[in-house]
This record gives sequence, C-alpha cells and structure tokens, in this order.
Amino acid sequence: MTKPAKQLDYHTIREIFTRFEASDAAPEGELHHTNAYTLVVAVALSAQATDIGVNKATAKLFEIADTPQKMLDLGLEGVIEHIKTIGLFRNKAKNVIKLSQILVDVYDGVVPNSRAALVSLPGVGRKTANVVLNMWWNYPAQAVDTHIYRVGNRTGICPGKDVDVVERAIEDHIPVDFQQHAHHWLILHGRYICKARKPVCTNCIINDLCPFEEKTK
Repeated sequence: MTKPAKQLDYHTIREIFTRFEASDAAPEGELHHTNAYTLVVAVALSAQATDIGVNKATAKLFEIADTPQKMLDLGLEGVIEHIKTIGLFRNKAKNVIKLSQILVDVYDGVVPNSRAALVSLPGVGRKTANVVLNMWWNYPAQAVDTHIYRVGNRTGICPGKDVDVVERAIEDHIPVDFQQHAHHWLILHGRYICKARKPVCTNCIINDLCPFEEKTK
C-alpha cells in the first residue's frame, strides 16, 4: 500500500460523509440473512470469501437451518455439503457447528448482543461481532475490513497502521451522526470505487477532497 495520507480535518470529513449520505442515505450490508443467527453465520463464512459466493452457498442452507438447533440437526457433513464452494469450508463448517452448540447450551439458542459474548464464539472475531452489532442491533460498531483499511489510509478519513487503529480513528474522527452507517459507506466505496488495483477516481464523489497521490485519470 502507498504511504498513508494524513488525518483529514473535521470539516472535510463531514463534507465527505454528507456526500455519501446524499448518494445512499441508508446503505446496507450485502450478505443475505433472515435473523441474528443467520447473520452471524453468514459473516463468519465471508472471511476470505466474497459476499456473492457466500450468498449463493447459504441460500438453500438458511432455508433449512435458520436456527442453531436446526443447524446442529443438519450436522457437520450437511453444512459442508452446502458451503463447499466457499474457501476454507471444512474449518468454517466446524466453527458453525461449534458456535451453534454454544448458542444452544449457553444462550438458549439466542444470539447474544455483547461484543465479548460474540467474539467468544468459534470463528467470530471482532470484525464479525461489529458487523452483527451494527446490522442487527443498530449499534454504531465499526467493522474494519481490507476495503475500509485501504480507503481510510488512502483518503485520510481514518488512517492507521492496522485495523484496530483504523477502527479507533473512525470512532474518533467521523461525526456521531454518521457513525451508524460509516463502515458501510466506506466498504461500498472501497468495493466499487476506491478499488485496490484500479481505483475509479473519475467516478468518485469525493475526488476533489481526496489527497490520494496516485489518482487515476
């Protein structure tokens, strides 16, 4: 990655998110789910995989197993059969079964809504927990992935040496009224505009505010 940009000032960041909001007032995650449990599973499966690939794999899976107990009834081999098109599917299937068992045994089949409880589940890290807290419980948690890390450092919106620093920069520098949707705006911007190899700067709504030196013409 190129040298990170300096942290942008408050007024510039506010203008950036004002434009993001005007373009898409209520951005949503692209992983398909029907409840908190299927969201946890979908996000856990999305590690090192695309949302499109996960959605294809879980379409039929969630029709028959949308609760922890139903997933346990399906069994490990049944889960593997549904998600075998996803990278690292065997290990992910094991984690899905393990986390489902814990949810049944410890939480009466209900997904807990604390970060500490969520990250204690197999295959659920801080990013996954933050996605679930944000998307299901509308808590302004910031799930930093590679897209946000790249956009944050290129633009100076939330620069940092690692994902934890970038997460803190989002919380510290992005105005509170934009916090709820901040990570979705940044993810979508990184996925479709500020791409890793060929950023589409000519279609970027914050082009004039971005200090990225390698802008594409």
